[in-house]
Formats: sequence, C-alpha cells, structure tokens
Amino acid sequence: MPQNSRQTAPANQPATQHDAPSPCETEDSAELNKLQLIKLTIDLGPIMLFALAYWKFGLFYATGTLMAASVISLIASKLLLRRIEIMPAVTAAIVLVFGGLTLWLQDSAFIKMKPTIVYLIFAAILFVGLATRRNFLSHLFGQIFNLTNEGWRLLTIRWACFFVALAIANELIWRNFSEQVWIYTKVFGFTGITMIFAILQIGLLKRFEAKSDSLEAKSDT
Repeated sequence: MPQNSRQTAPANQPATQHDAPSPCETEDSAELNKLQLIKLTIDLGPIMLFALAYWKFGLFYATGTLMAASVISLIASKLLLRRIEIMPAVTAAIVLVFGGLTLWLQDSAFIKMKPTIVYLIFAAILFVGLATRRNFLSHLFGQIFNLTNEGWRLLTIRWACFFVALAIANELIWRNFSEQVWIYTKVFGFTGITMIFAILQIGLLKRFEAKSDSLEAKSDT
C-alpha cells in the first residue's frame, strides 16, 4: 500500500539532527564561560597585583596596591556581573582597615594578620549559621548546587573547619618565617590549597545532590 512508503525510521535509528546543541544553548554556554572567567579574574586580580607589587617595590607599596585593587574589583563586579558578593566585600573592608593601619603605622604585622581575621570571620559566620539552622552557603551557591539540607550542613562544617585551619596556618607562618616565605604561601600556597579543597568536595556534592521535582515524581510512580 502507498502508506507503507511513508513509514517513519526505526526507533533505534540515531537522531543526529536533534542531538546537536541548539544555537541558543551554545550561546548560553559561551556566556556562562565568559562570566566565570570574569569572576575568576576579579577574585584573583587583587592578590596577583599584590604579589607583583611586592616583588617590584616591597610590602608597603604592595599593601597600597592591594587596597586599591580590592576596591576596583568590587566596582568591576558591580559593573560586569551586576552584583557584589558578600565574601569579596568583607575581604575588601578588612583589607582597607588593616592595610590602612599598615601604612599609617608602618608596621607590616597588620597586613600579615589580615588573612587570619578574614578566615576567622568566614568561619564564625558559617558556625553561627549552623547554630541557628541557617545555611549561608546555600544562599551563596544555591543557584549552582542543589543539595539536601544534610549536604549543606556537612559542606558548611567542612568549609568552616578549613577556614580555621587556614587562620592557624597563617599565624604560624608569618610569626615564624621570613616575609618572603609568607608572601609565597599567601599568594600561591593558600590559593592553591583552597582550590584543591574545593575540588575534593565534589564527592560530597554528588552524594547529597537533591532530586528535582520531576525525578521525585517519577520515583513515586
């Protein structure tokens, strides 16, 4: 019969046309990668400029550079990303206070203590969130990760303890080693360790990933 000549392709035939990403999906992915690159540059820019200024001019000049770069990074975040996140804002405020004391009193101890204060403040905020049953990390990263309450709780504990460990390490290093050792540790050591620690949390993120409503509905049927 003529109708047979119009039969559709077998179900197991690959549908190459529909598998290809749409132009909109490609544009969204490119835009997301661009925003992530901008955010990374804004986050790491001040500390990189601090290191370059230190190697070229010394600690006090580098402190002034860090203060200026921290303010500029907040402005850039507002203009380019349309928001200012709480952690960079808190860090910039502490940089201005302790950097100002460093330049005013010509005492490098203040800028060396700055990371300790920042880490302890972040740890305190997270511990207070645990005590008051508020997931501050979910407010910061809820648009990126979808975790259960237990997942957010464990992630908060890990990051809070990690910040305390960094604070202790910073105190031990700047009080017992040379200024140059502290600079290298602050710029490369703490930054690298933080990135490695974040990567190590991938297992927790996968293990406590919350199911979407559609998946939960399917599992109930």
